[in-house]
Amino acid sequence: MQLYSLLLDVLKYTAAGIGVIYIAFYLFKPYLDKGQNLQALELKKAISGQTLPLRLQAYERLVLFIDRINPANLLVRLNGNSYSAAELHSIILNEIRTEYQHNVTQQIYVSAQAWAVVKRTKEDTLNLVNNAVKAMPENATGLDFGRVLLTHLSKLEDDPYEIATSLVRKDLEHIF
Repeated sequence: MQLYSLLLDVLKYTAAGIGVIYIAFYLFKPYLDKGQNLQALELKKAISGQTLPLRLQAYERLVLFIDRINPANLLVRLNGNSYSAAELHSIILNEIRTEYQHNVTQQIYVSAQAWAVVKRTKEDTLNLVNNAVKAMPENATGLDFGRVLLTHLSKLEDDPYEIATSLVRKDLEHIF
């Protein structure tokens, strides 16, 4: 009987101890969670402080990329008057692809929408350049090709490069 009484006492004390621990845990859990949330918030703030300049630089580079692949700016920068139309076409395509490859890592820091705008602008520019060269005779000069390219660009209702820049800027506004 004494063993039974001792076992019953141990069981009562164990149950009471577990109950006290259970109640204490749920009383202090909100405080523990609050401390953990504060630590997570501080970590997020520290990371944001480091990545924000990188994100801003990425958006800046995307706007610069859009500006650099604009055929009007490409033609001025490349000064293709001394080339044939085929040579200038090849140089422009190479320039656009090189610029794109140079900026491809920026997609890590920008939204998927902003990157999609950049990719679409690049593809549309390549199509515009390729369509312009198709309208050229084989012995055309780079100057002739530039004129045809700018004519194709002027026939567009809206300036696609302004639209792309505007969309990237709008996306940037969501950061703030």
